Amino acid sequence: MRHSGTGKRIRTAVAAAAVLAVSMAFSAEETVTRSFPAEPGGRLVVDVDMGRVELISHPGNEVRIDAEFSREGWSRSRIKRFIEDFGLEFSHSGGTVTVRSDYGRGNGRSWFSSEKHPNVRIRILVPTVFDAELRTSGGSITVGDLQGRVDAKTSGGGLEFGSIRGTVNGRTSGGSVTVGDCSGDVDVQTSGGGIRVGRTEGNVRVRTSGGSITLESVSGDVTAKTSGGSIHAVLTKNPTADCFFETSGGGITVAAPEGLKADIDARTSGGRVSTDFPVTVSGEIDPHRLSARINGGGPQMILRTSGGGIRLEKSH
Repeated sequence: MRHSGTGKRIRTAVAAAAVLAVSMAFSAEETVTRSFPAEPGGRLVVDVDMGRVELISHPGNEVRIDAEFSREGWSRSRIKRFIEDFGLEFSHSGGTVTVRSDYGRGNGRSWFSSEKHPNVRIRILVPTVFDAELRTSGGSITVGDLQGRVDAKTSGGGLEFGSIRGTVNGRTSGGSVTVGDCSGDVDVQTSGGGIRVGRTEGNVRVRTSGGSITLESVSGDVTAKTSGGSIHAVLTKNPTADCFFETSGGGITVAAPEGLKADIDARTSGGRVSTDFPVTVSGEIDPHRLSARINGGGPQMILRTSGGGIRLEKSH
């Protein structure tokens, strides 16, 4: 007896729905929650072995931690056992709230191993004025708008910072880095992604081995180095110290105020050097190199690339 195509599709859909129902029946999610009173000006320390860390500021006087664990195909009892093994610890002392986990420490386990783990998301609310030290070995770190110093480090994810009224220090071995507006110094580094920094009033130091660098508006001194992309930077003020722009895999474009006073040392083996600023060059003109003073000179601006051109232009 021949079955119609419609009948086959109906049976396939029913079977798929049954599989989905079974899968959903075995999915589990558990949340561990803690709250601590906290005045503005305090400090948060997070040091966990795995998980995505998200920090959000709010106008209240409280630190609230929600650690969420979820995985399809796991029962509630299994995920609860994992939470016990994860070893979350919370403490509050002298204005400092600490969140730690000891999963894998001393027992040979690691989130890098082939052992299956649930998804871990640690979401934390802190007062608007607060310092933060965040570390995770296996996930991204996101920080919303905050007034305070932020230090963030991860071995396995991207870094994203909102508007920070303070300094930003970030390190990651596996993702991109984005920084919004920042009133202090920015020092970020990644081995595996691009870097973008918004309006910054302090000095900027950025390094990546695998992506482009974009500095949208910088008032301080700059060090920008990449081995795998282009560099684009807009300077809003004259540097007070030497600045460095270096890439092996793209071009360099730096926009600066019309009144820029600097000593330019630009060299490329993969393109040409050009500038909007009037310069006086002594000796033979080399299209791949420029060594000159602008507006009487000032701090050195060193630009190096082996994979593209170099352009120094006036900002608008």
